[in-house]
Amino acid sequence: MMINIQYVHMATSEAMDKYVNEKLTNLANKYDWIINAEVHFEVEHDPKGKGKICKMELSVPGPRIFATSNETSFENAVKHTIKDLEKQLKKRKETFQHH
Repeated sequence: MMINIQYVHMATSEAMDKYVNEKLTNLANKYDWIINAEVHFEVEHDPKGKGKICKMELSVPGPRIFATSNETSFENAVKHTIKDLEKQLKKRKETFQHH
């Protein structure tokens, strides 16, 4: 699986790269049919919101799978986004088994 990480209007972070690679590799080990992952990190300057946004899009057989979260830290945003993606991947895997 190829992983592409982009930081929108912010500095890159090797620690976050490593963290995301580790989480997505674990996901790819469970679901070996994931082709590609696009990850975007953004900071939203909203005093009421949490502000740390993580968006992930996975290329898989069929339509792409997308999830996003807005949390107080990028680590939490990654965790919630991965959890959402995993739910969608489970559903997709079930449809594979019925055909």
